[in-house]
Amino acid sequence: MRHVVSALVALVMVSLVGQAAHAGFPERGIKIVVPFPAGGSNDVVARLLGTKLQELWGQTVVIDNRAGGGGNIGADAIARSPADGYTLLLTAPGPLAVNQSLYAQLSFNPAQDFTPVALIASVPIVLAVNPGVKATTVAELIALAKASPGKLNFGSSGLGSTNHLAGELLKARAGIDIIHVPYRGAAPAMNDLIAGQIPMMFDNMPAIRPQVQGGTIRAIAVAGAARSPLFPELPTMAEAGVANFEASSWFGLVAPAKMPPDVTKVLIDGVTKVLKDPDMVKRLADVGAEPGTLSGDAFAAFLRTESEKWGQVVKTSGAKVE
Repeated sequence: MRHVVSALVALVMVSLVGQAAHAGFPERGIKIVVPFPAGGSNDVVARLLGTKLQELWGQTVVIDNRAGGGGNIGADAIARSPADGYTLLLTAPGPLAVNQSLYAQLSFNPAQDFTPVALIASVPIVLAVNPGVKATTVAELIALAKASPGKLNFGSSGLGSTNHLAGELLKARAGIDIIHVPYRGAAPAMNDLIAGQIPMMFDNMPAIRPQVQGGTIRAIAVAGAARSPLFPELPTMAEAGVANFEASSWFGLVAPAKMPPDVTKVLIDGVTKVLKDPDMVKRLADVGAEPGTLSGDAFAAFLRTESEKWGQVVKTSGAKVE
């Protein structure tokens, strides 16, 4: 009996020591890994969040861009990181909801190797063209593609990105033959769109808006279910004549699997507070994003739903990466 009591006391002490060790979280700087290059929408949202968390916690928040593999390189780094809350991943859907359907093999399991923290923001996707393209509407762009099958390219931030799959969806819904050109992130793809190296691409509103305002590209439609208040004159793809077309993107924050529950709670509480900050709401709105409202188990359920949705899009498109 004494041995049993001693064992229970030891377990309680270990638990208390563990809680005490996490009580001051965060006690040092935090790193948020973005699995895409600097300058894209994912990076923009991550830096907005990082700035606000730094103000809230009084600890440095560093953004670490680790591009490559459709976001898989950065995601794998987090899956292998210590589960202490000091290394996080802020990513678009690819690594968490798309790549398991697109890639023949992954070095991590999206459903098992991460602790869902929160949905940070959702953003509309916009179809844009280089100003030199002789198409000012979706109908004209489709006609251009049909006149020259296999000649029109579209760029994306990488294989499996929502921008890539939006292009695949357009191919399927409009019955056109356009060629996908994947880049190592949205920023280099946007640079080539501006330079005329690629004629068209779908991209997220935060990256599209300043370029449209500057006249370096021309937006012709919004891919979401409704028009954007930032570009109310732009029709949705459905309004432009492409039936059953809806695509949008989001950014979510996750930590490594098996996180201490108290640390996860601090992260969720901190992010929730930041996303309700009027200044953060305004900053996100300024780039065309809306703050997320899901965290913890609700965000985990959202990820499962997104995985099923995008998995079906991948299957329909026939896209695969060996």
